[in-house]
Amino acid sequence: MKFSEDIQTLLPLGYLYLVVLGILKESFFYYQFGINILKYSTIMDILISPIAEFTSNPITLILIIVLFSFHFYLPKLLLKHRGNKTVQKTFELKSTAELSQQEAKNYYNLISFKIFAIVLLSLFMGTGIGSGYFTLKNIKNNKAKYDYKVSYNSGESEQIYLIGSNSIYYFYAVKGSKNMKIVPIAAVKSIEKNIKGSFLSQ
Repeated sequence: MKFSEDIQTLLPLGYLYLVVLGILKESFFYYQFGINILKYSTIMDILISPIAEFTSNPITLILIIVLFSFHFYLPKLLLKHRGNKTVQKTFELKSTAELSQQEAKNYYNLISFKIFAIVLLSLFMGTGIGSGYFTLKNIKNNKAKYDYKVSYNSGESEQIYLIGSNSIYYFYAVKGSKNMKIVPIAAVKSIEKNIKGSFLSQ
């Protein structure tokens, strides 16, 4: 019963932490383009940012699942090998020889939670900084793939490199320009993606 109550208490806090991480990731990404993304985001964009990040590509989703699974079972592994000096040194653990089984379990649960939180923080911040840097670099060095075609309600169209989007804006660079365009979704009639060379066309 206590375990269930602990889970119910941690879930909202955990999701709030993920929302903060999502904000940090997006902020670090768009800051490199000189944009404060929060000015262009709705509350819904902020709340679903962790889900959007997890489902952005299969590799990210698999990595998150693996990390979660590992840290879910980590307390049991630490408890099982708590007398191992190598394990204690690796995770910088204090001795639990004088603690009861339950106290030691609670301690290892806390350690696992802290490690998982730090790993997620590093992952989100690293992804935001890294992807923003390389995206900007590709645009400046003319290495970006302009594989999207945007058609406006006015009837005009442009070949673009789609940088990102949320519920109300598209962020992209137009072919031949090194500037980012911020366009309301309402102004866009359609966006087409060139899938030439993908596994779908083989």
